[in-house]
Amino acid sequence: IVIKLGTAVLMKDEGGIALSRFYHFVESIAALMKSGKEVLLVTSGAVGLGVRTLKLPAKPKELPLKQACAAVGQGRLMSLYNDAFEKTDVVAAQVLLTEEDFSNRHRYLNLRSTITELLSLGVLPVINENDTVSTAEIETFKSDHEVKVNFGDNDKLSALVASKMDADLLVILTDVEGLYTADPRSGPDAKFISLVESITPEIEQLGESKVDASKPGRGGIKTKIAAAKVATQSGCAAIIAGGKNEGVIRRIFAGEDVGTLFLPGKGLSGKQRWIAF
Repeated sequence: IVIKLGTAVLMKDEGGIALSRFYHFVESIAALMKSGKEVLLVTSGAVGLGVRTLKLPAKPKELPLKQACAAVGQGRLMSLYNDAFEKTDVVAAQVLLTEEDFSNRHRYLNLRSTITELLSLGVLPVINENDTVSTAEIETFKSDHEVKVNFGDNDKLSALVASKMDADLLVILTDVEGLYTADPRSGPDAKFISLVESITPEIEQLGESKVDASKPGRGGIKTKIAAAKVATQSGCAAIIAGGKNEGVIRRIFAGEDVGTLFLPGKGLSGKQRWIAF
């Protein structure tokens, strides 16, 4: 199981970690592991914690300052996870990734072996994008062409992890309940979609609403649908659910009708998945 925690559910609106929610996530993940599940955690929050630690008035727009915030915040974020999981007798391991760790096949196979070994040892891999370096990885081939090789958001990262590690389920926890027919903030006409059997162009179109730039985090519902598409094409089910709902992880694994479930497709072979994504 790959569980992705977004900035919007980890952080309070005014900044800082939402501690009661944070500890719920930790306890729920520990309970899953003790029931015999293999769990990988993809987490955001490093930049947000760095902003708060450095006492900046707002999330910076300048790339070097964002990277500085990530460098300050990542250590604090991992310290929080280590302390919290230690209380539940779970060992956590930090794994910082760039997109090249997936696109370079030799590095990808090495990464896969390392994560597989961590899981066999009963360790929880806590995965984040290596923001300190990855957002600067821009190669200019021509004066008018730039190719970015960073993930852009942890939704894509979580989907790649789920695809490459042959996960059965990707759970993306965010600040909305799941997928709607329209932006639920726009009025009462938006209807909730609890099940998506296949991701059609019509489903993808539902992600075209504008992202509120004032909210924490980098992704919107569009990036979550794209992540679900990568997962389901790899034979992995996906759930987008509201991370602010009490007991959400426990309720999902108790079989309650929580969030939007995307059914898995036939799935590709390991080599096909690496080429496709």
